[in-house]
Amino acid sequence: MQVLIIDGQGGGIGKTLVEQIKAAKLNITLMGVGTNAVATSALIKAGADACATGENAVIFNAGRADIIMGPLGLLSANALMGEVTPAMAAAISASSAVKLLLPTQRCNIRISGYRSRSLAVQVKEAVEDLRTLVEA
Repeated sequence: MQVLIIDGQGGGIGKTLVEQIKAAKLNITLMGVGTNAVATSALIKAGADACATGENAVIFNAGRADIIMGPLGLLSANALMGEVTPAMAAAISASSAVKLLLPTQRCNIRISGYRSRSLAVQVKEAVEDLRTLVEA
C-alpha cells in the first residue's frame, strides 16, 4: 500500500505525520512530497521511504497513491500561502486515493461542527485512521 504525505511551507505537519506513522510500524510504502525544498527536507529527515519536490511530483504521485495525507488546504488552489497550485489541488482532489487530511485553520477553510484540537491529537487520530485502512 502506497501512502503519500504532501506538505508545504516548513513541512512541520508532514514531518510529524511521517514520524508517527513510522513509529506505528505499518506495512506501507511512505512517499513524501514537499511543495518546496524545505518541506521535502523535513520529510526526508523524518524518514519517508522516498521523497520528491514540486508541482509535477504532487500530480504524478497523487495518481499512484492509495492514501493521501496532509493538511486540508491541499484541496484548495493557492492554499499554504500560494504553494498549492490549481493543478496540484485538482490532481489531489481527482485522485482515487483515500484522503486523510488534517483540518488546520491556516488556509481560511472552516468545517462547521468541527472542534479545533491540537496538531498532536489530530496526527494521533490520523495515524489510527491510517492503521484501520491498512489493516482492513
